[in-house]
Amino acid sequence: MHHATDNRPGVLLAMAPGIAERLLAERHHVRLNALARTDSRLIAHDLARPTADITAALAEAEVLFTCWGATPLTARILDSAPRLRAVVHAAGSVKHHITEACWERGITVTSAAAANALPVAEYTLATILLTNKRVLESASRYRAKRGDLEWRDPLDGAGNYRRTVGIVGASRIGRRVIELLRPFDLRVLLYDPYIDAGEATALGVESVPLDELCARSDIVTVHAPQLPSTLHMIGARQLAAMRDGATLINTARGSLVDEAALVPELAAGRLYAVLDVTDPETPCAGSPLYDLPNVLLTPHIAGSLGGELHRMADQALDELERYASGQAFADPVLPSDLTHSA
Repeated sequence: MHHATDNRPGVLLAMAPGIAERLLAERHHVRLNALARTDSRLIAHDLARPTADITAALAEAEVLFTCWGATPLTARILDSAPRLRAVVHAAGSVKHHITEACWERGITVTSAAAANALPVAEYTLATILLTNKRVLESASRYRAKRGDLEWRDPLDGAGNYRRTVGIVGASRIGRRVIELLRPFDLRVLLYDPYIDAGEATALGVESVPLDELCARSDIVTVHAPQLPSTLHMIGARQLAAMRDGATLINTARGSLVDEAALVPELAAGRLYAVLDVTDPETPCAGSPLYDLPNVLLTPHIAGSLGGELHRMADQALDELERYASGQAFADPVLPSDLTHSA
């Protein structure tokens, strides 16, 4: 039983149904309940229509511990949370639920974007290496030909030695991909309007304009945020500039690629694609993307999945521990960042 002197922050969990059960292992519940005054089994699924126990918890909460599907924090909701000082987001982007009203009230925010960047970068590295090696194509042809190896001739240009990878966006994920590519004999180009030549040199890459990157790369991999300025940044002109047999990898957001321009290039067999995100997010049942042999289509699995959610929970609890001990967040989200980040 906690006494009146208990000065641990009050914490309320807020996220979509079914998320907390995957995000938090028993060890996370133990740590959360030690760090904060909370009932870690009480989850607010809809702060706009709270039950009585959620209303009571929200009135006392100093920190909201959020994840995917958290309710947007409108001024009306914040009015019912007079003690709220911080939001700890155990996932990547906070744009879905952090509003202007949060910043106006001086609420501090942190996210586990750094933790979520790691599996996306790992997926990207794996698909770069497999794509350059033409693994999927070889596997499907081998299956179809039942051991007749005549089909190997088209693989003469394949492999990972001295191929060129173009990174679009020096985001957390883009930078992590650059790090992961260092051990390999690959040339790495970077397009990012916020990076100067000196910074690119420090990263060990060559900074080039987007159209040049598309023209020179064997693989173009997209790691830019979804912003009005990045809509269809990979459009008909950029796709036409790509070499015959080049591959487009998109693990960012579907809207960054003009799908209407991409599909004809794929249908003609000129380009390959690895698409973990599409526009719309789930392609319609009649989409050619499901059937094209030169497309690896996955259902937005590059980010944290399964046990990888626990990495985000660990980072979020590290931040909550800093907050509870009066320290600043190690990885704060600032309103100024959100104009050019995810």
